[in-house]
This record gives sequence, structure tokens and C-alpha cells, in this order.
Amino acid sequence: MIKQVLFPILGVMAFIVFVGLFVQKSGTINFSGFTIATPTPKATVITVNTKEVQVTLATTKEARIKGLSGVASLDPNSGMLFVFSPKASPIFWMKDMLIPLDMIWISGNKVIKINKDIPIPQPGTPDNKLSTYSPNQPIDFVLEVNAGFSDKNNIKVGDSVNTSSI
Repeated sequence: MIKQVLFPILGVMAFIVFVGLFVQKSGTINFSGFTIATPTPKATVITVNTKEVQVTLATTKEARIKGLSGVASLDPNSGMLFVFSPKASPIFWMKDMLIPLDMIWISGNKVIKINKDIPIPQPGTPDNKLSTYSPNQPIDFVLEVNAGFSDKNNIKVGDSVNTSSI
């Protein structure tokens, strides 16, 4: 009796693990014309002051929650653009971050605030001890880039931001 119940359950579990590992590794799985794809964040280019930045868009709640957590590096002129519509006053933190960042807060296509050189948290820092970052007014976008990007590219409060490609 145990074999009749246990073996099918173990077989189904092994199949689920196999499919999960395959999808995680390849990003897609195809069964006779039926394809399941893991979503790939949309990428585009925006301009801050005169600097072009290749950005991955975080337009959904899930994408904004994940953000750049777990990302080990960013190309020099790339980042993630968090999109808020309608405007919002979000609170950001560096949970599970592996790289230091600059956070550029954008409202009405203007830089309104910059948090520079935000360090990664010490390993084991409890969530309630993580520093938080927020704008001083509702914003449309937050641009996360490598720490030092703002100084290196002379980005400052009041600079214009072109997001027309979004």
C-alpha cells in the first residue's frame, strides 16, 4: 500500500524539481508548441543631464520589490529605473544588495534628490536595522546606478531627465 502511494508522489515531486531546474537554467520550457517563459525586464535608454543610461525598467510591484537585490555588478552606464504611476513617495532600502549605489530621485523629468554612495548593508543586518531612503516629495522615477555615477557624470539636483523612450 505504501509503495502504491509513495512512489507516484515521489515521481511527481522529482518531475517538478526537474522542470523547475530546467526553467531556471534556460529561462524557457517548450512542450509541443506550448512555451512558458520567465519574464525578462524591459530595457531602454534614458538621458540624465547629457548622459545616456541603459536602464532595466521596474514597472510592477514585484519588480520594484526585487529591484537590484542579488545583482553582483552593473555595467558603468547602466542601472534600474523604478517607475511610479501615479507619483508616489516610496521608501527604499538596500536589503540583499551586493553593490553600493547612487539613488537618483526624479519628478517631472527633473532630478529632485540624490542619495550618493549608499553602502551595502553588513551581512546579517536585521531588516528593522537597515537604513531607508525616500524622496522629499512625490516622484515619478527612481534611478539606481553604481555608486559614484552621479559625481563621475556631474549629475546634480535640477538636471533634466529624458524618459521619452519609456
